[in-house]
Amino acid sequence: MQRSVAADLSALPTGTPPVGSERPLLTYLDDATGERVDLTAQHLGNWAARSAGLLRDGCRLAAGDRVAVLLPPHWRTAAVLLGAWSLGLAVSFRPRATAGLPVLEPGGNTPYDAVFVTPERLDDWLEDVPDGTHRYLVGTRREPLTDVPVGWLDWSTEVLRHTDVPPDHAAIRPTDAASPDGTTYGQWGALAREMADRWELRAGDRLLIDAAEHEQPLKWLLAPLSVGASVVLCANLDRSTLDTRISAEQVTRVL
Repeated sequence: MQRSVAADLSALPTGTPPVGSERPLLTYLDDATGERVDLTAQHLGNWAARSAGLLRDGCRLAAGDRVAVLLPPHWRTAAVLLGAWSLGLAVSFRPRATAGLPVLEPGGNTPYDAVFVTPERLDDWLEDVPDGTHRYLVGTRREPLTDVPVGWLDWSTEVLRHTDVPPDHAAIRPTDAASPDGTTYGQWGALAREMADRWELRAGDRLLIDAAEHEQPLKWLLAPLSVGASVVLCANLDRSTLDTRISAEQVTRVL
């Protein structure tokens, strides 16, 4: 810890920082574009439910199936991850391979059941994006994607075909694999709580995270949520305005 201080796409909350009971669970900010998205626990749950519906009903996936999520820290990434985990899927967010190097993960030569990737990574010649039975492009901006390649679908379009009512959660056991490398749901949960304790995070804290410095979902998503803290996730963070942002967002911790 570096510092301690005291619907559909068009309907996403934006604008000035909410206050009081409206304070969001996850706020996403991009200082390069000025984008702001505020998601309460209900909003985030609705998007996770849509993502779960896409995977369950659209892709026909079930507990134990393998999903690759090659996405940066972003509110959409949170929705994809939480939706997949709610179904008991084994989610990989580390299959980054460069210059043709193999993905060092069990089953790395077997197509994933679903793959989620940004257009930037798909177009990067250094990236070896793993194959998948179902393949989705996930943009990190509000604007709809254009020129979606054949064989890929736009997540922001497809996810809206599914209800935002949370599905019945899978009967997940702590010993079930939450990622293809065998790390279990129980182990990820324990790691998240251990990290939150190390940072002295508590329920009600508001954690500001530099997305460029902390890509691991264990840090920007699981650890704060495990103790009931909320997150201000900043892409392209302008550190010259950090003090102002801390005050405006009522931030209590900075990572």
